Amino acid sequence: MSNKTNAHHGFPWGHIVGLILSIALTLLAAGLALYTDLSLTAIVWIIFILAFLQAIIQLVMFMHIKEGDGAWQIGKMLSAGFIAIVIVYGSVWVMTNMH
Repeated sequence: MSNKTNAHHGFPWGHIVGLILSIALTLLAAGLALYTDLSLTAIVWIIFILAFLQAIIQLVMFMHIKEGDGAWQIGKMLSAGFIAIVIVYGSVWVMTNMH
């Protein structure tokens, strides 16, 4: 029997760690936005960085991005990243330039 079939049995420690890290990053971003005297630009950049870290944690811990064929995973992640960048940049562009 393959070791892969037994990998899903037992306590899901990876999911627990991912959940705790996601909650911690969310609370850190909220605390940063609510309780610091940093400039708006600094707060936005730090929140973007924390959001990027949280996305990576969720991809690795919950969506098992490490599993599967590497070439397909890279292609899927690049296309998803491109779509996300276009959506975010397009939204910011529309909100700032289309009074």
